[in-house]
Amino acid sequence: MSTRYFYGWNIVGATFAMALFSFGLGFYGLTVYLAMLQRLHGWSASTVSAPVTVYYVAGALLTAAIGDVYERLGPRAVVAGGAVAMAAGVATLGVVTQPWQLYPAFLVMSVGWGSMSGAAINVILAPWFERRRGLAVSIAFNGATLGGVSIAPALIPLIGAVGFTRALAIAAAVLLVVLVAVAACVMRRGPEELGLGPDGDSRRSARAERSQGGERQRRGDALRTWRFWSVSAPFALGLAAQVGVLTHMVALVTPMLGAGAAARAVSVTTAAAVMGRLATGVVVDRLNRRLVSSATLLIQIMGVALLAWAPSAAVVYAGCALFGLGVGNLTTLPGLILAVEWPRDRFSALVGLVVGINQFTFAFGPSLVGVLRDWAGTYGPALGACTVLQAVAASMILLGPGRGGSTG
Repeated sequence: MSTRYFYGWNIVGATFAMALFSFGLGFYGLTVYLAMLQRLHGWSASTVSAPVTVYYVAGALLTAAIGDVYERLGPRAVVAGGAVAMAAGVATLGVVTQPWQLYPAFLVMSVGWGSMSGAAINVILAPWFERRRGLAVSIAFNGATLGGVSIAPALIPLIGAVGFTRALAIAAAVLLVVLVAVAACVMRRGPEELGLGPDGDSRRSARAERSQGGERQRRGDALRTWRFWSVSAPFALGLAAQVGVLTHMVALVTPMLGAGAAARAVSVTTAAAVMGRLATGVVVDRLNRRLVSSATLLIQIMGVALLAWAPSAAVVYAGCALFGLGVGNLTTLPGLILAVEWPRDRFSALVGLVVGINQFTFAFGPSLVGVLRDWAGTYGPALGACTVLQAVAASMILLGPGRGGSTG
């Protein structure tokens, strides 16, 4: 391994594939499942939505402890087990006949979501990268966005061709085969297995950090510090607003654009998310990550303001693009801030805790937007509430004790 392809980029590719399927079927795919369950069984929106909140909350509880799980079992076992759980949950959704059956199906599926979502990506990549972690994490998380662009939309024609039950069985089988193969053939615990340190450097500091990290980080200590909450709280608020807007995006833009063009508006949002995440990944390792986070939230506020104003189709598309630029970054930036502000041996535990808190909070974002919309009869007040949440988040993130702009 002297010159010099670093195996860590294989791990980035593996986490890209993991994000592609876990977000494609476990996040963006939810809107397809819920719509089809309502259509096939005549169930109400609240009947099919309540199990989704349980799904996110259960996933958040697992996510909060996922660093310990990865440390104990290793990425091969955890990703393979998560793939089995998510595949089983997705396939079961295709055969439910009673509303109560949604709850166990989503609970099984939540094991896969908690094992393979945002915290897991950060935990898997943490041992492999320091100087280029921002770029590595951004590339991996683009798999999540691509899952929204490709996998979730592909379910709709597949369901039309073979039916709901068979389509979900096929999707589950593909997820299982791909991710078990990725886990078995590519995943490794860290570069020390190859005699290397992070970024492919010599192993000099890796052993010292590993021994220091033998004692488990007590999360309670972090929970009592402003340094921790200055990362967790603003991103929880920002993501609650973001997920609320995303969930209602089609209903929000359809009155101005029509149903067909509304799908294009969602595509504009997801395409902007890919570009925003890649652009941020290229530069974030050289900048103050809290400033980047605040700027991201401000850009999203401008996008939401345009969506609320919406005097023309062009303004709606512009709003979708500005909002989309921040969509991916709000999931990647918390881990990048933790990486420079906390000791490396505490990273896995803390990133799981932050993402778990974020996930628990954003589980209620869609309900917040929906309740305000029903109360007012329009999305204006709901979008106003989302801009307030993001403005508070943009201010709060700047108040933390950052250690400067680079990973240093």
